[in-house]
Amino acid sequence: MAAVSLSISTVKPLGDRIFIKVAQAEEKTAGGILLPDTAKEKPQIGEVVQVGPGKRNEDGSRQPMEVKIGERVLYSRYAGTDIKLGSEEYVLLSEKDVLAIVE
Repeated sequence: MAAVSLSISTVKPLGDRIFIKVAQAEEKTAGGILLPDTAKEKPQIGEVVQVGPGKRNEDGSRQPMEVKIGERVLYSRYAGTDIKLGSEEYVLLSEKDVLAIVE
């Protein structure tokens, strides 16, 4: 099997899918204790880096996406597909799995 080299610019989500760069996990607890990698929780906040064209309506037109590139969002904990490009972690998920826009 040949290796495939992907970058953010080569990944274009389809339909109502969103490509999110995952925020870094907390290194310390509130009390200052350093966490090992096995104890870190997966963050649920990330920055939108790519969006699809939107979901198709019954008449064939596209429903516009509610989130835009550059916005920080809060998404469901176990939603989407985890993807690692280089040293960065991303999540590809459906727009319905986005819970809120973080300002």
